[in-house]
Amino acid sequence: MAQLALEFLGTGGAFRTPRPGCQCALCQGAREHGIPWERTGPSLFVHGPDVLIDTPEESCLQVDRSRIRHIAAGFYSHWHPDHTAGRRMYETRNWDALRWPPQNTCTPIYLPPQVAADFETYLGLAENFRYLESRGLVKVHPFDGPLTLGGWQVTAFPLAESYVYAFLFQELDGHRRVLIAMDELLGWTPPPALAGVELAVLPAGVFEFHPLTGRRLIPADHPVLQTEATFRQTLAMVEQLRPQRLIFAHLEEPFGLTPPELERLAEDLGRQRGWDVTFAYDTLMVEL
Repeated sequence: MAQLALEFLGTGGAFRTPRPGCQCALCQGAREHGIPWERTGPSLFVHGPDVLIDTPEESCLQVDRSRIRHIAAGFYSHWHPDHTAGRRMYETRNWDALRWPPQNTCTPIYLPPQVAADFETYLGLAENFRYLESRGLVKVHPFDGPLTLGGWQVTAFPLAESYVYAFLFQELDGHRRVLIAMDELLGWTPPPALAGVELAVLPAGVFEFHPLTGRRLIPADHPVLQTEATFRQTLAMVEQLRPQRLIFAHLEEPFGLTPPELERLAEDLGRQRGWDVTFAYDTLMVEL
């Protein structure tokens, strides 16, 4: 049986917790208590295949505090800055600054087709990675088919928003399957072939309504509701996906949900829908 464990390096979204200067109860709690209240940007490490998915601004901090010893490959789900702005982590981790000639570490970086195209367009991403390649720190590869890493087959597939990809990890010598979607589920209908995966990692979506009280959190005419999946829409996707275990991440600060509230919400979903649900926090380790 191939080893696999998920280490949640960062479980926030575009808005980390605490937000600079914010004095709300959630941000004050994060400053006082740290993890699990504090959340850095979205990133996940898959032990076994030793795959790092996405590098937010805090990627250097996340990788340094983690249990990561070896990175066999880096994947990117899409180009958004909260998933890519910490790409210098590969530079600071891999560069041999003292020996000459240097004995740098080189990490393979795998980009699904539209991600590779978007890197040429947005944020100077392709140019930055060409610089890292020129120093022997990374090697960028197109990723348009299954890869085999550490006893697992890894496949990337676009979601309804075609610029963003999810990743399916399938055990080569068994039947276990793990679905990882880092962000952007708007309009997605889970295909029947994914039903019953052992574990699904999904973004929670935006909380249009407070999930415990029903109080409206986002005005009905707010444009974000046209561009982001809501939590209620995400729950409908879970009903179709029917995973054996479910972990929500990409939890944004503006909605103000505290760890005790998220624990209560997970209990409610378990009691009402029969789901095994966890709301992730930074440093959470989940073994299969």
